[in-house]
Amino acid sequence: MRALLDPVSFLVVSLAGWMNQHQQHVIHYLIEENRVLREQIGDRRMRFTDDQRRRLAARAKKIGRKLLNEVATIVTPETLLAWHRRLIAKKYDGSANRRAGRPRTAAEIAALVIRMARENRSWGYRRIQGALFNLGHLLAFKTIANILKDHGIEPAPERCRKTTWKEFLTRHWEQIVASDFFTIEVWTPTGLKRFIVLFFMEISTRRVEIGGIASKANGLWMAQIARNVTDGIDGFFKGKRYLIHDRDPLYTQEFLNMLADVGIESVRLPPRSPN
Repeated sequence: MRALLDPVSFLVVSLAGWMNQHQQHVIHYLIEENRVLREQIGDRRMRFTDDQRRRLAARAKKIGRKLLNEVATIVTPETLLAWHRRLIAKKYDGSANRRAGRPRTAAEIAALVIRMARENRSWGYRRIQGALFNLGHLLAFKTIANILKDHGIEPAPERCRKTTWKEFLTRHWEQIVASDFFTIEVWTPTGLKRFIVLFFMEISTRRVEIGGIASKANGLWMAQIARNVTDGIDGFFKGKRYLIHDRDPLYTQEFLNMLADVGIESVRLPPRSPN
């Protein structure tokens, strides 16, 4: 036999049910009102103040994603929850209370460090530090190391073992020949034709000599040019030691070997030079 509710319990249950139903009606009305407002706004983007975002985010977190999918109309649930995450992160953000770190090295001092390292290739960090101190600049050797590293300058041992292009050209100025190809369009009895021209330039005097012109360049053509420029009597390479050239495959191994036989060393430019 079912137990009967006493009058007070019955009244409480009835009142709770009525209040729940009343709240549901209020919620449904507010949802519908938001939809109408949204229709009035149309596709215009709504802009919120920081205070409005904070208020919406605080309420949205209590509702949860599932219910937000049903009631949120002006902002997506993902946006509301993202606002809440930023709100929490801002609460624990202590960046405003951080002290300033070590000040950056002045640009003039950094430029001086770089200049010292480039002009004195054997100077290490401690030697540069001492030179700066003599000029009235107090700088940690680790700071000097970081400045040189940021500008792609290696430590003293590596710098001493390597030669820069400027140093190489200065030391061997009178013994260097540069070479390259260019093309030219020429009208012939059969029409417009393209020719390949190989030229050499003496670096010290800027004197230029045409090594050869051909409509089709190949290894045999390059070998004949090598014989001509290395002639012991009037060859263009007489008294020279280095040939600077790019990575064009027309500089065949046979061509380079013929130059090496008379003491001419091949110096290939780095990729994408002079860029």
